[in-house]
Amino acid sequence: MEPHLGPEAAALRHGWPALLLWVSVLSCSFSLPASSPPSLVPQVRTSYNFGRTFLGLDKCNACIGTSICKKFFKEEIRSDSWLASHLGLPPDFLLSYPANYSDDSKIWRPVEILRLISKYQNEISDRRICASASAPKTCSIERVLRKTERFQKWLQAKRLTPDLVQGLASPLLRCPSQRLLDRVVRRYAEVADAGSIFMDHFTDRDKLRLLYTLAVNSHPILLQIFPGAEGWPLPKYLGSCGRFVVSTSTRPLQEFYDAPPDQAADLAYQLLGVLESLRSNDLNYFFYFTHIDAGMFGVFNNGHLFIRDASAVGVIDKQEGSQEATGAGENKDIFSCLVSGCQAQLPSCDSISEKQSLVLVCQKLLPRLLQGRFPSPMQDDIDSTLAQCGDATRPDPEALGAASQLKDILRPLRTCDSRFAYRYPDCKYNDKF
Repeated sequence: MEPHLGPEAAALRHGWPALLLWVSVLSCSFSLPASSPPSLVPQVRTSYNFGRTFLGLDKCNACIGTSICKKFFKEEIRSDSWLASHLGLPPDFLLSYPANYSDDSKIWRPVEILRLISKYQNEISDRRICASASAPKTCSIERVLRKTERFQKWLQAKRLTPDLVQGLASPLLRCPSQRLLDRVVRRYAEVADAGSIFMDHFTDRDKLRLLYTLAVNSHPILLQIFPGAEGWPLPKYLGSCGRFVVSTSTRPLQEFYDAPPDQAADLAYQLLGVLESLRSNDLNYFFYFTHIDAGMFGVFNNGHLFIRDASAVGVIDKQEGSQEATGAGENKDIFSCLVSGCQAQLPSCDSISEKQSLVLVCQKLLPRLLQGRFPSPMQDDIDSTLAQCGDATRPDPEALGAASQLKDILRPLRTCDSRFAYRYPDCKYNDKF
């Protein structure tokens, strides 16, 4: 059964007129001439408040950040066809809105505006926060969170340590190491002076925003600490405003299920390569998925495949080791359950196998791309290796070996032309591409 949605959430689901109205009204708010009559002033304030409410700025600092708000208000993030409803994701995933972004109002590029959780889930979360303090349903979310024991510890902390994040539901923080948490602080983009592992430059507001983001959905944090510019398979984090995040745009993988065989082979080859880089990389972090669906992967305009939704990605530090909370219910508080499914027990750090993400991909995604697409006996070889790498009962070396064999089969099926701009024309001169 579909959950009951409030008026604003219903508007978001059915044609998005509320956002169209907000964009046009907000535009008027910021372009009135200096000689506007005083009678217009109250109307300007009203429309601005509506924009703040939609973005979730009225909930700050129980929000993601404000680094890109000026872009919204200056209309440097906009779209003529806001929010096609078929792109809406299920309530427990990101809700993605296509838009255009500019630094100079001349050159525009596609971006995605992301809700980390649905508006309906945000409302439940906010009510849960109020209830935790026996407060009315419309309490000050920020005031309640500030009074929690966990946040008081954050206020005193000079460094983000594993004990400060234990009990949070995010897979990123299931097995935290000090090295990983130092990376979070050093690369946190919502503060002005990033670069230090110490939080001396964090205001109380900055700490609450970071804690809230980690508690709700660590997707934007992963984009910041493992940026695509350094070779990680993640889109670029452009900033946040209220409870929205803006990143570079990708098309969901499921839109390519009917792609020509050579393109399907290329995407499958890339997907296996992404998983390989998550298992083995220069920084000795092991990334794994707790669950997988096609909406978690996306494809840029140049044909390059990336992780589109990192909310289900966990990280284990193979270099330093990880610290895991022990004891049932230890370190549980209101921050531990701000999203649906927060009661689910995540597996222990030691039980995560190297093949975990590979098995999920071979079971759920690669068959949709590869089965029934190629002539025999090549199709038979593909189906056989898919069955092997998707068999959770096989030892890790066998599953990983089957994935390597599948890559060898797929490599010659990829063509070299301008449709694959991420590796063209290099592929004409170098077999590596």
